Amino acid sequence: MLTQRHTLIYALVMAAIVVASNILVQFHLTGTLWGIALGDLLTWGAFTYPVAFLVTDLANRQFGPATARRIVYVGFIVGVALSFWLSEPRIAIASGTAFLIGQLLDISVFNELRRKSWWKAPLAASMIGTVIDTVLFFSIAFASVFAFIGPNLDFAAAPAPILGVMATEAPRWISWALGDLVVKIVVGVVLLLPYGALMNVLKPMPQVTAR
Repeated sequence: MLTQRHTLIYALVMAAIVVASNILVQFHLTGTLWGIALGDLLTWGAFTYPVAFLVTDLANRQFGPATARRIVYVGFIVGVALSFWLSEPRIAIASGTAFLIGQLLDISVFNELRRKSWWKAPLAASMIGTVIDTVLFFSIAFASVFAFIGPNLDFAAAPAPILGVMATEAPRWISWALGDLVVKIVVGVVLLLPYGALMNVLKPMPQVTAR
């Protein structure tokens, strides 16, 4: 009963993160930084989505990979279903695909490194999962090759200097992807702090190898 209750809590938190990120990824930062237009670099989703990897890693540590996968599946179903309602269908499809692959990869990497130093498993798992997730999401959501899923967003496809500073131009979504990836990596490193703080609270269940 305790495991089921915690699994439900983890799954609901996961679903909330997916839905919030799917909404926020459609909004871009305003203003400039060192003369660079932040709207060409970042979406607000970059600040919320890394929390999904924190949730997955904590669940994996506490209950093991099988339960972590169930949490991901539930979060995927609920999150994508709500995302179809609250965001564009193409965004929901891109998010669901990237989320599922990225999170399952995170679980596998974490489990392989479970017995290493406490920070290695969550850091390596979230970094690898983040890279794969970002590439898949932005490609499926905005690249013209995936236009069969849904219409291209003209603003996303418009040419712009890469990262707002390079002379070479590319579709604006490429700069979004690169900018989001940098922020997600930084946020992922910062989230090691709450992970470490929660280790003594969310201890592994008896059937799970302790880390």
